[in-house]
Amino acid sequence: MATVSSTSSGSGLLDVNGLVTQLVAAERAPLDKRLARIDTKLTTQFTALSQLKGSLSTFQNALSGLKDAGTYVSRSVAVSDTSLFSATASSTAGVGSYDIEVLQLAKSAQVGSAAFAGGSTSVVGTGTLMLYQGSNAFTVTIDSSNNTLAGIRDAINAATTNTGVQATLLTGTSGSKLVLTGSQTGAANAIKVTANGGDGGLSQLVYDPPNPSGLSLIQAAQDASIKVSGFAATSATNTFTSAIDGVTLNLAKAAPGTTTTLGIANDTGTVTNRVNSFVSAFNVVAKQIAALRSYDSSTQKAGPMLGDALLTGIEVQLRRVLSAPVTGANGSYTTLASLGITTGSDGTLSVNATKFQAAQATGNSIVSGVLGGSDGVATKLSTYLDTQLAATGQIAARNDSIAAQRKSLTAQADAINARMTVIQARYQKQFSSLDSLLTKMQGTSDYLSKQLASLSTSTGK
Repeated sequence: MATVSSTSSGSGLLDVNGLVTQLVAAERAPLDKRLARIDTKLTTQFTALSQLKGSLSTFQNALSGLKDAGTYVSRSVAVSDTSLFSATASSTAGVGSYDIEVLQLAKSAQVGSAAFAGGSTSVVGTGTLMLYQGSNAFTVTIDSSNNTLAGIRDAINAATTNTGVQATLLTGTSGSKLVLTGSQTGAANAIKVTANGGDGGLSQLVYDPPNPSGLSLIQAAQDASIKVSGFAATSATNTFTSAIDGVTLNLAKAAPGTTTTLGIANDTGTVTNRVNSFVSAFNVVAKQIAALRSYDSSTQKAGPMLGDALLTGIEVQLRRVLSAPVTGANGSYTTLASLGITTGSDGTLSVNATKFQAAQATGNSIVSGVLGGSDGVATKLSTYLDTQLAATGQIAARNDSIAAQRKSLTAQADAINARMTVIQARYQKQFSSLDSLLTKMQGTSDYLSKQLASLSTSTGK
């Protein structure tokens, strides 16, 4: 009688674990493949949205410098001798040339004591010092704990009400002297020091002209002084903000008798650079959109957002704003194309430099009328992008949807795992029972074979 052959390497006739593993794997394979396919699709969509959002954000940043109409009224500054002063000009500055003569720089006051032969440890006296810088004053109390030259220096510098007078010791062969320097320049910020009370020793540190003083003047506080095309102007600091409308002068060195030319001109280069940045940023968006919705017929490979309504809607709206005439723009200059900014066959923008410069030459309001202001292209594009990139925008909503689907995938994966556990247990039970049955049948087969062999022997056959 034929016997049942065993495929098990264990004690049973069947490889139960192997059979169960293969059956469970076969049953879960299509389920896992479906989840993997969906997960790959969601990852691709998420990556595509991230790329789109990144290029739109970069484009929006490029628009920020073009929305304000004042951006297009820019001035360049040229100084014939920058060692004397530097200058900046706002959009309100008048175009022209000015002769500047720097007569003197603004200075802060500085006074000093006579030399104390004993150096920094020399005892000066006690009492109260009142120190003035212009109309601002503070007091310092000097007693036996700080009545030396160094102690008085430290007390002045540490005073919480100090209005900006810095005390320093200068030490030389004849001893040490106390020097007081004001922090504020300008003639109105002269230093004055008075003393009262105590032992009278602080009179050596008094400075109160024309009264007798213990301190001597090292440097008088003075205003900066210039001439602009022969017209005199002064400032308490070395910065002049009103000598020329819209122009700030920062003095560096005095040169009486020397005239330096300051030139103010229209700055078309800044506007041109900003417009070029705008065009470059949009072209990144255009190329990104083209890649996302692409289709290669030879490979039959499609972009990750081919036919996506979200992507199509964004592209259509961007191009609508770029091509639409601007309400209230001047004369024949009402569109980007009229400025020389046109769309090519591949969807990217380019700038015709000659045409753009011609538009600029007609006046700053021409370019600002199309790009800047509340109705300008830059403003409308920025407003639209604000909506799309907002936390409540379409891109964020799509990302939320992807996140929800990923969460659902996790739940489905958990459900499959639970189901497979049940199936595995069922198969394990079934095949274990079958293995037991086969084992019994094998035992019966062996018994019958032995009995038949014994019977044959006893009969002599």
